[in-house]
Amino acid sequence: MQNLSFSNANVPLADLPDVEQFDWQALSPRYMPINAMLNLLVTLVLLIIWFVSEYTFLSAITADYQPLAGWVMLGLIALSVLYNVYGIFADQRVAYALREHDVGFRWGLLFRHTVIQPLTRIQHIELKRGPLERSAGLATLQVFSAGSGTYTFAIPGLPIEQAQGLRQFILRHQDLQHGG
Repeated sequence: MQNLSFSNANVPLADLPDVEQFDWQALSPRYMPINAMLNLLVTLVLLIIWFVSEYTFLSAITADYQPLAGWVMLGLIALSVLYNVYGIFADQRVAYALREHDVGFRWGLLFRHTVIQPLTRIQHIELKRGPLERSAGLATLQVFSAGSGTYTFAIPGLPIEQAQGLRQFILRHQDLQHGG
């Protein structure tokens, strides 16, 4: 019988890498205007709904609810505008880092999040491209970890060549891990 010794030594906190020292890569500059445009589109739709309900034949139908509906719509529009302004600043903070054994993703302005995913735990990765992303030459890379039903994180706003390169790097790393 083989004697297997198990070790689980403490790691000094000073020896851990500082995630702020990672080589964080920003998203494509083409991503932020597209994202801002989509957010503004939502605000515009809310403004159109409010205008139609205030100043068309619908105003007679909804006369009993007009004061309340007007305040609710103005509140939604105000929230939408705040969300747009927040999104502009938050998008500047989104970044990813690729290292030899893991990939990291960070986002958030008020509530900051950082996810570091070991390459050996990546189950699969997908490239997603909607119509606006295709028109701008961008893609979203979704990273799925082993044992989860949904993606761990998605890196939006990558130039298509860069997204394909990241995907190939991860796939090659997985092939090396599995002896391929």
